[in-house]
Amino acid sequence: ISVLCDAEVALIIFSTKGKLYEFATDSCMDKILERYERYSYAEKVLVSGESETQGNWCHEYRKLKAKVETIQKCQKHLMGEDLETLNLKELQQLEQQLESSLKHIRTRKSQLMMESISELQKKEKSLQEENKVLQKELVEKQKAQQQQPQWDQNPQQTSSSSSSFMMREAPPATNISSYPAPVAAGGRVEGAQPQPKARIGLPPWMLSPL
Repeated sequence: ISVLCDAEVALIIFSTKGKLYEFATDSCMDKILERYERYSYAEKVLVSGESETQGNWCHEYRKLKAKVETIQKCQKHLMGEDLETLNLKELQQLEQQLESSLKHIRTRKSQLMMESISELQKKEKSLQEENKVLQKELVEKQKAQQQQPQWDQNPQQTSSSSSSFMMREAPPATNISSYPAPVAAGGRVEGAQPQPKARIGLPPWMLSPL
């Protein structure tokens, strides 16, 4: 075997009378035995570790399965099912648990309702402010539309008043130089009175009567 397989071989033989016979290849017997013990121990540790792991997994599986069954049972009790197995004390505890759960549910419900009401109030306030702004703009537009016809009528009144003012301002067409005045001795005009100097630029109706 050693020659054909190129392996290290150790052989130990005990006779019927208790005599020991051993054979080893090139390596000594102690080295082969030490190596054998080392590998056999490692194999035992590996096998034991695998068995322990499998045992742990089985134990964990049983624990999880029991927890799942308990949770399912409690869920059925909360739904009002399978209550025949419960005694009076367990039923009282279940009732207290349900009342506590209802209290928490109602508290959360009230909180959500208050939050929604506050949000709606904020939206209402913003809409009222927008409505006020729109009403203000509408009133300003109505005022502007009411003032537009007045501006259209005022230019006509202004043109009529200006034309009447021009008519009043026109002086009478009289030519004083066409009537010769008698001239007295000394170069003075007889019967003529000194005429006041006309104020240039003023209409006749603003001058004082002569």
